[in-house]
Amino acid sequence: MTHPPTIRQLPEGVVNRIAAGEVIERPAAVVKELVENALDAGATRIDVVARDGGRTLIRVTDDGHGMGAADLPPALTRHATSKTDGADLLAIHSFGFRGEALPSIASVARLSLTSRRADAEGVRLRVEAGEMGAVEPAGHPPGTTVEVRDLFFATPARLKFLKSERSESQAIAEVVRRLSMAHPGTAFSLGDGTREVFRAGVETGDLFEARRARLSAVMGKGFAETALTIDAERDGMRLSGHASAPTDHRGTGTAQHLYVNGRPVRDKLVVGAARGAYADVVPRGRHPALVLFLDLDARYVDVNVHPAKTEVRFRDAGAVRGLIVGALRQALAGSGHRAPPLAQIGSLGATSGSSAPWRGGYNPSPRPSPALAEAATAFQRPQAEMDVGGWAAPETATELEQAAPEIDLPLGVARAQIHETYIIAQTRNGMVLVDQHAAHERLVYERMKTALAASGVARQVLLIPEIIELPPGDAEALLAEAEMLERFGLVIEGFGAGAVSVRETPAMLGVLDVAGLIRDLADAPEALGDAHAVDVRLRHVCATMACHGSVRAGRRLSLAEMDALLREMEATPNSATCNHGRPTSVALSLAEVEHLFARR
Repeated sequence: MTHPPTIRQLPEGVVNRIAAGEVIERPAAVVKELVENALDAGATRIDVVARDGGRTLIRVTDDGHGMGAADLPPALTRHATSKTDGADLLAIHSFGFRGEALPSIASVARLSLTSRRADAEGVRLRVEAGEMGAVEPAGHPPGTTVEVRDLFFATPARLKFLKSERSESQAIAEVVRRLSMAHPGTAFSLGDGTREVFRAGVETGDLFEARRARLSAVMGKGFAETALTIDAERDGMRLSGHASAPTDHRGTGTAQHLYVNGRPVRDKLVVGAARGAYADVVPRGRHPALVLFLDLDARYVDVNVHPAKTEVRFRDAGAVRGLIVGALRQALAGSGHRAPPLAQIGSLGATSGSSAPWRGGYNPSPRPSPALAEAATAFQRPQAEMDVGGWAAPETATELEQAAPEIDLPLGVARAQIHETYIIAQTRNGMVLVDQHAAHERLVYERMKTALAASGVARQVLLIPEIIELPPGDAEALLAEAEMLERFGLVIEGFGAGAVSVRETPAMLGVLDVAGLIRDLADAPEALGDAHAVDVRLRHVCATMACHGSVRAGRRLSLAEMDALLREMEATPNSATCNHGRPTSVALSLAEVEHLFARR
């Protein structure tokens, strides 16, 4: 008995609507596809209008090369494209290449496509729910306008999954801004038909200058002025762009943008790389802002792994991550130090995402006086040897004159210590307030990392080994890492059940609370476990030891020691924040002080 076939070919209209569900999940996806088409067409100006969150109208107009009458019907046919012949889908150099976007949109909306080549008359083609009309003449300047009305009217169930008008409008704005950052040579505008939401003109100058100007319009003037410049190459790949200073961080990672060969993508790789690079300089749970452009051979990245082309797959993801981490760390290390203004820093150490106002290198200080040089030497010795006498402001003209060279340095000249915790320094145009413990913690941390990378941390033998009792599980976890801890100058041994014996400690930490250090290390055994990356474990140990080996709040310092601290901060990488990401200093300009006292 012959049975009728149970597998049937779906009608073309159904196929198109299924494709639309994959590519066009919301109005912002329509805008993305149409703007990318405009960019592929060589547009230098793109104007977007989206009404009612894109539900009732989306119009994208460009001044690209346009199309002729013979091009319009194929442009609205599935799998028809001018951007590739399909012979090599691994060598894609354009945004579009599947020929799905326009027919997918047209299958669920009322679409009008009007275009004109510079050497021909304008033409228009209308499509309603996949039903194509006839090509007709139309007046239009060189370029193309795509108008999409009543999105999803042909699939009303999809409308129920859209968010509020405000949310959809915000998603559209994010798409336009994100695409504009990669194309500073193209002007963009976005409005709703009655008001303008976003505008960015054509940026000129070299690529870095043009991108920085565009970032000012998109990411904000504060980010553009303070961001670190990224420019690195490795193994045929180039990474360029900008990354936020350590004191500029956000509550979420939404301000992290990656472009691969000009294509905006969302990739967990950049999130992990940014977390690794900024681990030492931003608080836990905070995120830096990044705009990174990765350029590499198209054959080493697959852009055909997601229907909406928002994800890519790298042939060597490890090499890409290494390039990003290395470039970010190099930029952070070379960023120098200048205290961010108090007016912009906000509650930086807790929840603020405010911007730092400065970026750039460190200007070497002039030759210090013999007294300052001696203080700097003393400052790097163990704490027990430091002079902890009182302070006094310079009283004579000679002392003020001797201090003059340092007053032009980023952190100025120390004038006083208040609450035995904070250093007040005078700069040429204002003042700086420094948290002595947070600052010195960073300095010790960086010294320890340098020593560790060289030959290990020098050790000092305790005259009498110190015995610390711990919960049995914590003691076992700590002893399991004894070999690693020895590299840091901390030598421990087991001493019965639930106790460890400390025989040697890091020499650079001087006299310290050994029991407190051991308990802090043992309090976070998950940071020492085998499941964690080695560099994460090393950073945890470094940070814990640096915290215990730093000048504590409540300790009195002499003026020379304060100045020595300021000079070392200026010369130390990442010293704008402590190991926990809190700011080490804030600045108050003279103008701000005078404003507080109504003097201007």
